[in-house]
Amino acid sequence: MSGPAPGAALFEERFGIDDHSLQTALGTALERDVDHADLFFEYSTQDAVALEEGLVKSADRHLEQGVGVRVQVAERQGYAHSDEITTESLQLAAGTARAIATQGGSPAPVAVRGPQNPDLDLYPVDQAPTAVPVAAKADLLGEIDVYARARDPRIRQVMASVTSQQRTVMIAASDGTWVTDVRPLVRLNVQVIAEGPDGRREVGYQGCGGRYPLARLLEPAGWQPLVDEAVRLALLNLEAQPCPAGSMDIVLGPGWPGILLHEAIGHGLEGDFNRKGTSAFSGRLGERVSAPGVTVIDDGTLPERRGSLNVDDEGTPTQRTTLIEDGILTGYLHDRLNARLMGHTATGNGRRQSYAHLPLPRMTNTFMLAGEDEPEEILRSVQHGIYAATFGGGQVDITNGKFVFSASEAYLIEDGRITQPLRGATLIGNGPDVLTRVARIGNDLALDRGVGTCGKDGQSVPVGVGLPTLRIDDLTVGGTQG
Repeated sequence: MSGPAPGAALFEERFGIDDHSLQTALGTALERDVDHADLFFEYSTQDAVALEEGLVKSADRHLEQGVGVRVQVAERQGYAHSDEITTESLQLAAGTARAIATQGGSPAPVAVRGPQNPDLDLYPVDQAPTAVPVAAKADLLGEIDVYARARDPRIRQVMASVTSQQRTVMIAASDGTWVTDVRPLVRLNVQVIAEGPDGRREVGYQGCGGRYPLARLLEPAGWQPLVDEAVRLALLNLEAQPCPAGSMDIVLGPGWPGILLHEAIGHGLEGDFNRKGTSAFSGRLGERVSAPGVTVIDDGTLPERRGSLNVDDEGTPTQRTTLIEDGILTGYLHDRLNARLMGHTATGNGRRQSYAHLPLPRMTNTFMLAGEDEPEEILRSVQHGIYAATFGGGQVDITNGKFVFSASEAYLIEDGRITQPLRGATLIGNGPDVLTRVARIGNDLALDRGVGTCGKDGQSVPVGVGLPTLRIDDLTVGGTQG
């Protein structure tokens, strides 16, 4: 690694945190019988502007700063944090974390290498998204409102929001790690409500985002396709018929339907669940867990993607990790703790919501690789079934993989053709079982638009998902009455 580390400069200039402060704090945290100790600093700014009923209803700006200190002894972790970044609060947090994790002992000297930038910069942004004037963001939402209403007279309501974040983190650890990362993040949400002649109302939603300049969303080419799609979905749902129920073949569309893969399968491949034996995939490395042709990847190195990171929240570079290859389970997602306890290597998946949270093994961008089938051929292969183009909400039980997902855009498939749109379609199944029911894999892998947020143990982090067109046989569909 080379070059200046602007994140380190921020913490030194604003808070007086230098190499001596880090070495002293780590020395306090580190005992002779301690396996690992680290410090996590954060300075984040975020603003959100929202429009409803033709007016900008809110414009919020939020600042978050603090430091967390972690000490590990075998499986035990001591953690303390403070929203004050001072040498005094740092020493106090280090002593508290040490006391939680250890029983006595004396501090050991620590040396950290100079502050470093990550090897890669997946999100070079000249201007912080939060530096763009709020007036420009409000103007964007006003344009969206006018444009959406002009698309069709049945559009009765438009709601839109734009969120910007600039997050600077610094991680220093007892193994000599000292790395900084400056992480931009933007997101645009558009929701419209359409009303039919019978008074029935339906919603259409679209969002996009990533780690790129906000200016990209301010241009019509950045936001108009999003509005067009939200309007299309709302109008489509006005024509949708009740979904039939029963067991039938399902075709999943490319892109956002990968959320099913994330929820029903991805969480079960995280290291902590497998170390504790609570995952359906525990102890199954090297075994066939899905149909041939299924290859599942987690990749935190995709440029500008919402789920990507230069380094994870433990300072480990992110990577491309193959979890399932041609149906065979080949790996898990690891933070440092679970990798050490399982005798594996950390994969750069240690993530936390903020300085006030412990890192956990979490997904970044998780997707299934493309196959060889043409999407049209996959549809023609289904005599009677459901085409789920995109999903809304869902629930999953990590311990057994059972899930329920609602399709926000779905169609009936009859004799190999997409016919009427459906409402109220829910897919019910079991993640590990679904993998074995994959019958056809399309050649059209797509990633989502950049709206994924993953929850685990009360923490939320941004993620990405992806999928090619996929045929799954004999899945249970919950329908709608009337």
